[in-house]
Amino acid sequence: MAKIDKIEELQNLLRDDPQNFLARRQLAVLLTDCGFNEEALKNLLYLSKTFGDDSGIFYNLGIVYEKLKNFKKAKESYEKAIEIEPDAIDAIYNLGLVSTELCEYETAIKCFEKVISTDNQDSNSYFNLGLVYFKMKDFPKALDYFQKTVDINDEDIYAHFYIGNILREFGDNDGAKSKFEKVLEISPDYSWAYFNLASIYYEEQDIGRALDNLSNTIELNPVDIEAYKIYVKILTSIGEYSEADEIINQAIDNCGEIGDLYYIAGKIAEYSEDFERSRNCMQLALRNSSSLSMPIEKIKTELSKLPKY
Repeated sequence: MAKIDKIEELQNLLRDDPQNFLARRQLAVLLTDCGFNEEALKNLLYLSKTFGDDSGIFYNLGIVYEKLKNFKKAKESYEKAIEIEPDAIDAIYNLGLVSTELCEYETAIKCFEKVISTDNQDSNSYFNLGLVYFKMKDFPKALDYFQKTVDINDEDIYAHFYIGNILREFGDNDGAKSKFEKVLEISPDYSWAYFNLASIYYEEQDIGRALDNLSNTIELNPVDIEAYKIYVKILTSIGEYSEADEIINQAIDNCGEIGDLYYIAGKIAEYSEDFERSRNCMQLALRNSSSLSMPIEKIKTELSKLPKY
């Protein structure tokens, strides 16, 4: 039976018997699985008032609140589940996740360490410890936990990706490139790995490889504004204004009316001595000032200095 059909069946049962708690619990879980989070929440809150000592109900409440991005309520629900059942490992793990979201890093660390104490092969907990320490900018510890993650699960692309970022932070570009290439070996459509490779090659003045990786980035993620910016910056630096103009127009088509993109389009037109187009683009940049990363006065000054014919 399809989940939607089962939901309808359970709802009919509850219309006939609102006190059918087993049906209500099953319905809440199915509603959560199908993304009907608000309806799931109503049923779980109803159950929590009747079964205040049921760890599973509060665990599922935490999941729903988490899906609704109400991390504070999710934390309270997981804490209640653990209060009822101190060894509820799933609730402890999820408490670590929401504590990370709330930037309560010490709590998150304790949760993931607790999970690992019961299962020292839990690669997800090692990864999340790495993520917590990465957010705390404790890169050596983060690197250690991400490495433990891939020692257990070499297919974890996110752990490899973070290791690459840390190695780059440490100035080890070759090691970073190796890790980003490993990510692409596992998941060839992971656009951020291409972007990071492009950034390194650009830094190393390997323009050809930088452009190749930027092209792959944009193909996989057509709304990656930063990739377009670097791509155009490289093209203008080598005098390829026509191609740069094509790329920035592609960016505007795909990303929408972004002030920064119009400004860049204006500069490309200026370099090409198409001052009328440059003026129009600069004016469009000003009209979209909420998405500018530079002072409005700077653009006004540049606009006033454009030749007039």
